[in-house]
Amino acid sequence: MPKAWKFGDDIDTDVIIAARYLNTSDEKELAKHIMEDADSEFSNKIEKDDIIVAGENFGCGSSREHAPIALKAAGISAILAKNFARIFYRNSFNIGLPIYEVAEVDKIDERDTLEILVQEGKIINHTKNQSYEFKPIPAFMQDLIDAGGLIPYAKKEFNL
Repeated sequence: MPKAWKFGDDIDTDVIIAARYLNTSDEKELAKHIMEDADSEFSNKIEKDDIIVAGENFGCGSSREHAPIALKAAGISAILAKNFARIFYRNSFNIGLPIYEVAEVDKIDERDTLEILVQEGKIINHTKNQSYEFKPIPAFMQDLIDAGGLIPYAKKEFNL
């Protein structure tokens, strides 16, 4: 079961993946350095399918697409936050990283085990036996996630 990893408000793209690593587009290399300025051991702590939980304005700052790419490559299965910076929001869907706006993220603690029920629009916190609703994702955006991002979606739609 995926674990929650908590971060606060205004986590910018330079915290997600620092500019000093942007000289590569190797996703595996980028994944080694996610969130390291906030927690230098973060990439060693997480397991595949873990979930980042944050406050307001996650992904603010520069428009670098490297940020959601690095998170997805590291095995992060989703991000829950009160809200997201506009460009990060779109970049995440374009690369197939699910993100959900959840008003009650403050009720989730680090390492709580979570389950995301996309069709029901709910997050189940198995640690606390609670559930939280998330803002519905537009159908087209869910199609992008299901396809793995914009490029795989376009290839499928145009039989490429």
